[in-house]
Amino acid sequence: MKYVITILALGGMVVSILALAVHYSTDTQPCSINEKWDCGIVNHSQYAEIVHIPGGAIGIAGYIAIAGLALLGLRFFTFLSALAGLAFSLYLTHIERDILQVWCVYCVSSLAVISFITVLSLWWVATKPPRQKRTRLRI
Repeated sequence: MKYVITILALGGMVVSILALAVHYSTDTQPCSINEKWDCGIVNHSQYAEIVHIPGGAIGIAGYIAIAGLALLGLRFFTFLSALAGLAFSLYLTHIERDILQVWCVYCVSSLAVISFITVLSLWWVATKPPRQKRTRLRI
């Protein structure tokens, strides 16, 4: 399971890199589909940064953390990180839907990836075999 989560986290990292590229670009974006789907509007809005850190950069860091924790086999911390990432992504989705009223293809893709990672990491934690007590050999 740790490899599946890591591969998904790498995919999320790619999506976050694409969103970060849009944030710093002034060109017309390939993901500008119509008035309701425009990554440029979302990634250039006042909500695209938190404490001067672009959302894409936060996503990259989060996905790196999730991949690292998964590779280390730290199931519970992988789940907690994924849950934090999901909460952040849902917050950004709220901004897109309720405030900007414009969707970003990369952001929605990242929401799908982090949702899947969260479900898988929860399942990974829930299916962990119970610890066996160590018994000492007494002579």
